[in-house]
This record gives sequence, C-alpha cells and structure tokens, in this order.
Amino acid sequence: MLKIMNIDVDRNAFRITLAGDLIAASGVGASAASCAAIARAFSDELGLKYSDEKVNEIAYEGEKGYHGNPSGIDNTAATFGGLIWYRRDGSSQLMERMKLRKPVEIVMGNTGIVADTKAVVGGVKERKDKEPEKYDQLFKDAEKLVQDARKQIEEFNLERLGTQMNENHALLQQIGVSCPELDELVDLTRANGAIGAKMTGTGKGGYMVALTPGKDLQERVANAIEKKGFQAMRTTIGG
Repeated sequence: MLKIMNIDVDRNAFRITLAGDLIAASGVGASAASCAAIARAFSDELGLKYSDEKVNEIAYEGEKGYHGNPSGIDNTAATFGGLIWYRRDGSSQLMERMKLRKPVEIVMGNTGIVADTKAVVGGVKERKDKEPEKYDQLFKDAEKLVQDARKQIEEFNLERLGTQMNENHALLQQIGVSCPELDELVDLTRANGAIGAKMTGTGKGGYMVALTPGKDLQERVANAIEKKGFQAMRTTIGG
C-alpha cells in the first residue's frame, strides 16, 4: 500500500492506530476495511485527494498482502459502502449499486474460529483439481443461485431470498468450506425463525449471516446465538 501511494517511510515516520469492533480473519471484511481506512487516512493527512476509485485500488493492493489473490469484493464494499453487485472477470471488475425498498435486519453469528483464507482457498483448488467435473457443476449452481437471488432482492421477495440463502449454504457445504460450528449456527438461527441463513466469508470458521426482517425477529435470533455462547452482531442491509 505504501509503495502504490508513493510514501517514503524512510524519510517520513508515521504511526498507524487501528480500532473498531470488526474481528479479523472472521469473514466480515476486517482486513479490507482497515486497508480502505488507511488509504483514506493517508489521503487526508497528506492532502492527496484520493477519489473512491483510487482508495479502492490501494485497498485492493493491501488485500493482496493479506490473501494473495483476493476477489476484490471486500475492498469494494468497504470503500463504497451500501449494497452492491460485484463481479470479477479476469482483471476487470464490475460494480453496480443496488437498492432495497427499505432496510432489512440481519444477524451475524461468530463461531469464534479464526480461519486462514489462503489455506481454505488452496484446499478448494486442490479438491477441484481432483474432481473438476463435480466442482465445475457446484460453481455453476452457485452462480445461477446468485443471479436468481439478485432478482429477489430487486423485487424485495425476502422469503424466496431466504430460501436461496439456505440453498447456497448447502452448496458451500458440498464445496467443503463450512464447519460444524457454522452449520450449528445456521441450523440454530433457522430454528428460531430466520427466513434464511448461510455462512459468509471464506468459511471454516468466522461468521454466518441470518436474514431476520423486523426488530423482534432479529432480537430473538441474536439472543438464541448468545445463549449458545456465540457472539452475535445485529445490523441491517440496504440502509
């Protein structure tokens, strides 16, 4: 990040202090958020006047340091905020703004397990190389599901969206990136009324997300997670 920003730390000393409530290596984009924040901080401190696009470019370089070959979605979400449709095709990246008719409550449950993104991604690649036909079909099924889910978001069909979240989690289990704790939280939130739930992030630990429209449902699901000894984060999407 310092290199792409042309900052010479041999001549100028800086102290960077990070704070906040995002837990690192847990699938909530904490590394991307820190990279975007650092880029903005240097821009403000040194009067560099970075655009959001430049901040995103710098944050992506930082993400490479964390993950090797990141998708780019986390730094894009951290930079631009809001609800976005993201796709990377080779070196090109597509980002579109999306809107919900109104904000929707969600709950994120943390397994407390810290996962190594590079190791998890490497494991998927290894299994895919051994069973290419199986994994090609799983990825095609996942892509179709995401395309369909976009339609449900646009039409504000939350019930169908929740069903597709459940289907997506099942695919991720087959891909081999879930874990018993994630599955437990997904099952727990559904049993307490969540209309959909799935793991999020790289997997093998970290967070899952439950679709819980309405404050009462959100609180019921979050309380159930906490009673089981896990951490729950209450927030909204589309605000």
